[in-house]
Amino acid sequence: MPNVLVRGLPDEIHAALLRRADAAGQSLQQFLTHELQRVALTSSMAEVLDRIAARTGGRVGIDAAVSDVEAERDSR
Repeated sequence: MPNVLVRGLPDEIHAALLRRADAAGQSLQQFLTHELQRVALTSSMAEVLDRIAARTGGRVGIDAAVSDVEAERDSR
């Protein structure tokens, strides 16, 4: 299994991560592994927008949808 080494981590960040791991009842390694998995598996905004842009067959374009949402908000 690959390893990750983080150099130059500020002491206050290390301490905060240790506190979070302790609060979760985990070792720092377990906590960071879970957090890195979560980050890696969560789509970035760019990825989400690319998937939306690649969709076909919709009835309303993005510009019309944005305009409709803005109009609805303005009417409140």
